[in-house]
Amino acid sequence: MNNSATHLSRHNTSLWALASLMLLELVLIVSWSGGFIGVRFASDHAPIFLILLWRSLVSGLILLPFALLIGPRLKWEDILPQIGLGILAMSGYLAGFALAISLGVPTGLVALITDMLPLVVALLSWPMLGQALTAQQWLGSALGLVGVLIASGWSVQMGNVPIWAYILPILGTTSLALATLLQKRSRANTLPVHQSLCIQCLSAAAIFALFAWNEGGVMPVMELNFIGGILWLVFIATFGAWGLYYLALKKSSATRVTAILYLSPPVTMLWAWVMFDEPLSWAMMLGLLVSLLGIIIIARAQPRPAVTQA
Repeated sequence: MNNSATHLSRHNTSLWALASLMLLELVLIVSWSGGFIGVRFASDHAPIFLILLWRSLVSGLILLPFALLIGPRLKWEDILPQIGLGILAMSGYLAGFALAISLGVPTGLVALITDMLPLVVALLSWPMLGQALTAQQWLGSALGLVGVLIASGWSVQMGNVPIWAYILPILGTTSLALATLLQKRSRANTLPVHQSLCIQCLSAAAIFALFAWNEGGVMPVMELNFIGGILWLVFIATFGAWGLYYLALKKSSATRVTAILYLSPPVTMLWAWVMFDEPLSWAMMLGLLVSLLGIIIIARAQPRPAVTQA
């Protein structure tokens, strides 16, 4: 009886752990998609660089007291690399996909293109790290590109968006990939997440302030929709998505978490269709499936990094 009770207890504990992990992953997918939806919503109420400025500035200022009081003492040799990463990983990435959305590129398609990060990292690893691509990685890259072309081709035919706008999320994703590879090559001490995120947010805010000033000014729009959009981007897209991402890494493998994020483009497409009546077609869904197949092939071909806890 005691053995049976112990076995049942362990079984129930395992089921509860699995259920809680699946719930965490579900909320992660929704919050990750919410970043694209938040930008799409806010872009109807303010210039795009003003939105990015206040998203980054508010996020950085909220994190600042925690960054100063909790964790190792910040030194310039640790801060400077994070500023560089902030310019690439946050300024370049956010500006690329946010500008594309503001110009009318379908939000779900932007999410699909930016989700091609493993593909871009694999391609850039060859010249930057000297890691030649395997046949499996070349196959995955080709499938990913074909999928994006399928989805983008239908979108180009259906809208009045300038062709060059579709290049913006590609440039943003490339910027994030460069930051990822530079971070791998860097020997700088790794800071806790809240400290590095604070520095990157504030450095991105400084860059966005220059563009916002050129765009018309840096003062926030004192309207409920603008304030609500910024709060959504700060707490759902910045703290929620990234916080849940790192929490999921602690509870699961990096491979599983990366695979889960591949579900964000279809969620974003459906969300944008419901909220903003953005077009949704079989061609976009087909392109999505082909691209995700390519990304999965690339991810499975990558060596699995050890998951560290911050």
